[in-house]
Amino acid sequence: MARLVVLGGGVAGHTAATFAADWLGKDHEVVVVTPNSKWNWIPSNIWVGVGEMSKEEVTFDLAPVYEKAGITYKQAKAVSLNPEGSSKRSKPFVTIEYTGQGKAGHTDEIEYDYLINATGPKLNFGATPGLGDANGLGEFTVSVCTADHAEHASHELQKVMDKMRKGQRQKILIGTGHGMCTCQGAAFEYIFNVEHEIRKAGLRDMADIQWISNEAFMGDFGMGGLHMNVGGYVVSSRIFTESLFAERGVNYITGAHVNKVEKGKVSYELLDGSMGEESFDFSMLIPPFAGVGLKAYNKTGDDITDTVFAPNGFMKVDADYTPKAYEEWKATDWPRTYQNPTYKNLFAAGIAFAPPHIISKPAKSPNGTVINPTPPRTGMPSGIIGKAVAHSICDLIKKGPEAHLHEASMAEMGAACVASAGKGWLDGQAAAMTVYPVVPDYDKYPGTGRDTDYTFGEIGLAGHWIKHILHYLFMYKAKLKPFWKVIPE
Repeated sequence: MARLVVLGGGVAGHTAATFAADWLGKDHEVVVVTPNSKWNWIPSNIWVGVGEMSKEEVTFDLAPVYEKAGITYKQAKAVSLNPEGSSKRSKPFVTIEYTGQGKAGHTDEIEYDYLINATGPKLNFGATPGLGDANGLGEFTVSVCTADHAEHASHELQKVMDKMRKGQRQKILIGTGHGMCTCQGAAFEYIFNVEHEIRKAGLRDMADIQWISNEAFMGDFGMGGLHMNVGGYVVSSRIFTESLFAERGVNYITGAHVNKVEKGKVSYELLDGSMGEESFDFSMLIPPFAGVGLKAYNKTGDDITDTVFAPNGFMKVDADYTPKAYEEWKATDWPRTYQNPTYKNLFAAGIAFAPPHIISKPAKSPNGTVINPTPPRTGMPSGIIGKAVAHSICDLIKKGPEAHLHEASMAEMGAACVASAGKGWLDGQAAAMTVYPVVPDYDKYPGTGRDTDYTFGEIGLAGHWIKHILHYLFMYKAKLKPFWKVIPE
């Protein structure tokens, strides 16, 4: 019997574990290690953050789902890897520390034949002074990164709206809280949902709403921007995005590194090296991401973390990490199988793999401050990669070490995104966009880097209906309800 250990129960880890358990059956064991007791459909946290959904509507208990699937569940966080075993253990193992199941604080060592690192990111609030504590519940700002964060954000937003009702004008500031953030999309959705709720309450004239982002230009989204087919015309994401902000009366600051958060005020540095300040009464700023801090040791106990992980804490995979000038970056630099080059039974999926380079053009201020988005690897790509990695491992277990590895390069992968711009069956809106490929390939698609026949965007009420349906569809799939496997990632 082989044992597959999956670290993380988010989109990538949950997808990998559930498919692997289904494909391997009872002849082999699948173990999931995740510090959370609940699964969270993160894209809907923005609706929790404005009071349009409850925390309970976007989460469910993992234990009964994993029991039904025959998956061994450990509510714990991974601490370190020993991919060569140790002087006491011949097999590779992972050290975990329990966070629940009545064992909180206790440690254990779990041997494995194969391991998938799908730990996702550490929400690095500490990278910006004042942005938030380790739990993300900052004294000055809010977050929508988890369901608990989003619930807190909703309560704080209601306080601000109550002040508007009493005739007090309020300043709203939403965006990214560091020069190297990713997930601009989550902030993008949240600012428009906040604007929608304020407008719906008849309070729009009492709110000044401001966007602040590390993107060099509007619509970059960590993908270097894109050209899309809109109504039969090819337009840039910059024009598309700027028009949405203009229509809603939302101002914006781009190319900004927020370097300090204080009560009612952020300080920032711009790409031109100038410094600025922005006041607020309510602020939601996305933190930067980092690896969760896993360590690695060889058989003799020497630290080999730098061998297994990149400096940012994400796991090295089959990517080309050779330092290159921006002009030399290629789509082929990106990983295909997500297998660690040193230890062939280690794989990474979702945010946990180290990208070879950013997608947007790198940028620094004259002061040497890096201000550019890091690559998005969430949502649809995470699910696709998780499934491909699980498929590879199942084949390796069943067919042997020479089995074909399945591939899911982001440079050959399309992705669909439905970004909410306000919830409501009759007045809701969402921007529905597809991108192909996610990582631009300028050799194959000169000029734009993407196929404009398959990269398009529209905004409207139908998009909102689609996003609402997708919420229930993916919650249904994650709970392993009948026919869950036919629902695509």
